[in-house]
Amino acid sequence: MSETANSDRALREEMVSICRRMNSSGINQGTAGNLSVRSADGFLITPSGMPYETMDADDIVSMDFEGSYVGRMPSSEWRFHRDILTHRQDVNVVLHCHSVHATTLACHHKTIPAFHYMTGVAGGSTIRCAKYATFGTQALSDHALVALEGRLACLLGQHGQISLGTTLEAALWLAIEVETLSHMYVQALMLGEPPILPEDEMERVIEQMRRMSYGLAPNEEGKGGDAHRR
Repeated sequence: MSETANSDRALREEMVSICRRMNSSGINQGTAGNLSVRSADGFLITPSGMPYETMDADDIVSMDFEGSYVGRMPSSEWRFHRDILTHRQDVNVVLHCHSVHATTLACHHKTIPAFHYMTGVAGGSTIRCAKYATFGTQALSDHALVALEGRLACLLGQHGQISLGTTLEAALWLAIEVETLSHMYVQALMLGEPPILPEDEMERVIEQMRRMSYGLAPNEEGKGGDAHRR
């Protein structure tokens, strides 16, 4: 087997593992949600309507950026996977799920504001909610691209959430963080509109997150030091 084929096989197996973790972590249910990752010839994407527990590496679909595919029928949401990977060369993975609290906010078309500093993990002071469009349509993809401008995550109106990453692990981590933030925001709203951190503070937070590389931070003297993982 060639090195390319070996790499492709490993990527497919990792995708299956991440999909199963989406469900076991509670951010996804049943056959909802989908996952894609950039590959040498285009991208790999989960098949349509297949339970993750029965899916294996051979079921992952290979697509090119023209929309042609090899294997099973791809996820009905392949358009926004293709378009995001086309327009966002800074990411390699697109993860979509219907996590409960993120979807709750999406049903009200609510953007998540900087009520908590961790909102900055998505790359800005807000996590926007895209306009509603029928699932699987080009309109949905177009709306998602707008909501994701300058961001690594967004909500989809009356639908769910999208999280991006350079790796499969990073995209899963972010999707779980978005769901956690959504849960906290829903809870905070029960007490009324929470105070919002100002833009200049969020700029400092985001810069600090970049320096930390999502887990390791310098100490006060500027030397490397362990930091608590989030």
